[in-house]
Amino acid sequence: MAASSTREFIPVSIAVLTVSDTRVEADDRSGAALVQRLTDAGHHLADRRIVADDIYQIRATASAWIADRDIQAVITTGGTGVSGRDGSPEALAPLLDKTLGGFGEMFRALSYKEIGTSTVQSRALAGVANGTYVFVLPGSPGACALAWEQLIRHQLDYRTRPCNLVEMMPRLLEK
Repeated sequence: MAASSTREFIPVSIAVLTVSDTRVEADDRSGAALVQRLTDAGHHLADRRIVADDIYQIRATASAWIADRDIQAVITTGGTGVSGRDGSPEALAPLLDKTLGGFGEMFRALSYKEIGTSTVQSRALAGVANGTYVFVLPGSPGACALAWEQLIRHQLDYRTRPCNLVEMMPRLLEK
């Protein structure tokens, strides 16, 4: 993948949601890492919140952001494992109009290089809901860095060729 020198960068408005029963903003390393990376890339932080690992709290927060025309992408971190409390995929998958199956596949393939077969425990996913991109990431800072640096950063950069998610934004709500 290559960045085009003839295209201008288009900043995206992104909300970050940390799903955790124990974190507060002061010790939310994953949320902080995502905020730092997206702002360093030139994007706008639309909102940042932490909610308990409860599918209804996760869904309510994400739904409000998805309904907000000023928010173009939502990135969540946490709640993608297999414990009884992990519910981010269950909370967010029903909201998606379309899934980006390749995102989870690529994330796990890249993650395998770092954590081996433990990557099978990740239920990372992505899709589109009401014209908003939604990325559901594991809760570790390393997983967030991997997802941002290897996948999301490039796809949320209009300069990425041959194609990217930003250039599709005007067409997401076509009927």
